[in-house]
Amino acid sequence: MTLRRFARLSVVSTLLMLVARDARAQDPRLRGALDVETLARVTRFTDSARAESLPTDPLVGVALEGAQRRAPGARIARAVQEYLGALRGARVALGVEASAPEIVSGAGVLLAGVPADVLKRMRAGNPHRSLTVPLVVLADLVARGVPKDTASRAIETVARGNAKDDDFTALRRLVEQDIGAGASPATATMLRARSLNGVVPPDPVAPAPAVRRP
Repeated sequence: MTLRRFARLSVVSTLLMLVARDARAQDPRLRGALDVETLARVTRFTDSARAESLPTDPLVGVALEGAQRRAPGARIARAVQEYLGALRGARVALGVEASAPEIVSGAGVLLAGVPADVLKRMRAGNPHRSLTVPLVVLADLVARGVPKDTASRAIETVARGNAKDDDFTALRRLVEQDIGAGASPATATMLRARSLNGVVPPDPVAPAPAVRRP
């Protein structure tokens, strides 16, 4: 056996051992769904999250969704990396005592483009209650076309009234109903938030006036 061939076999053996070691750390749900390179990159991100005591299931979910949509591997890895950054940012904004569901919902808010300061204010104003549902509703309102600052003010307005989780769920349902009836997302959100906080009666929001075209 030549020295060159021996060296090549040694490298191959080392790589095989590394792959076997990495495979033990990989989430079994990802095997077969991602190519080898993407799987390795995503595994590094999930390992980082686990080492930092951050939830890993959302990262796996993002990777699986990307694979289902046949997204390129680089795009999947980038999405997982961005989600990991959002998880980190949510924990910083909500505090080290934040629960895993709060961190996940807070990450969704940050990914929706809402500033971290909103999460900090909500935690400061509600230090002893779970913010999971309010944050989920906030992200959902933004996804439905409500401007980020309007959605944030609405959720904070409802929270100041010692609202229950059912109140936030009702807010989302009523705003969706009003938007479906033709109301402006911003107007519907603020009026419904004030009504839930006892500021205005909970009447249906009038639809936005139709724009006349010449």
